[in-house]
Amino acid sequence: MTGDGRVCVVLMTYGSPAGLEDIPDYLRNVRGGREPDAALVAEFRRRYGLIGGSPLLTITNRQASALEAELNEVADGNSYTVVAGMRFSPPLIADVVRAAAPEAGTVVGVIMSPQFSPIIMGGYVRALQDAVARLHRGGLSLKIAEDWHLQPYFLEALAQRVTEALDRLPPQVRDEVPVLLTAHSMPRRVVEGEPGYIGQLEETAAAVAELVGLQEGRWMFCYQSAGHTPEEWLKPDFADVMPRLREGGYSHVLIAPVQFLADHLEVLYDIDIGAREQAEKAGIQFARIESLNTAPLFIKALAAVVRDALARPA
Repeated sequence: MTGDGRVCVVLMTYGSPAGLEDIPDYLRNVRGGREPDAALVAEFRRRYGLIGGSPLLTITNRQASALEAELNEVADGNSYTVVAGMRFSPPLIADVVRAAAPEAGTVVGVIMSPQFSPIIMGGYVRALQDAVARLHRGGLSLKIAEDWHLQPYFLEALAQRVTEALDRLPPQVRDEVPVLLTAHSMPRRVVEGEPGYIGQLEETAAAVAELVGLQEGRWMFCYQSAGHTPEEWLKPDFADVMPRLREGGYSHVLIAPVQFLADHLEVLYDIDIGAREQAEKAGIQFARIESLNTAPLFIKALAAVVRDALARPA
């Protein structure tokens, strides 16, 4: 669909506390209103304190600005406004829609995860649907981009980051260093209800490895950032992989998230601090790819995702 006038694009992501004092409220939102216990609050304060607070909102706003410029550069009959909305912290999805979409003809929602699961991402969809419904505008069209895990510009952007990271490694190891392509772990019970989601993660990892030219056995897909619950989470975690790499004679490792699109806690703490400690404990030198953030190829990917969503019939 083109030529329908004003389009409001909402980039939707998880959210993060604005400061250490906001952590209890943030965790309460994540937990559906249940009070977090003191130990959990203390642990999150420690983690956010170590990384100097999360830059997620700042980066998502920059992504929104870059995407707005990219979309409006092409004369397609539409004018685009792009905003960032958070699921569990301000600015909430409902608030940004109310502020940015009153005169739009179409709202396009993009969940900032290339892989889509109706179970896992359903909360974003419902939040956006409710926000649009509360505008009480019968002629307003809503489009939601779902799965875009094999979007060519996205894959190219990730492959470029991996290649750049490999080029920074010492010449004597860069052609053999193991590459761990990671995604956020999940409880096994969730995956059993949504098995296709794991397939999308694995397909993204395999496609990036192929673009980079990584041979089979040189790379592996694994998990990170398992939650603070006693239930079974998906394995292998990269903590399990590090000792095995050392036993295999490797001295370096490169971590490349295939799901995270910006720097935030799971990157700056779970990888840069947690994974680094695990690697060094195993006697391995650690490296990570640069996050996509506002990489030009990634912004082109988001623009393609928006245009694909607009082109789909209602």
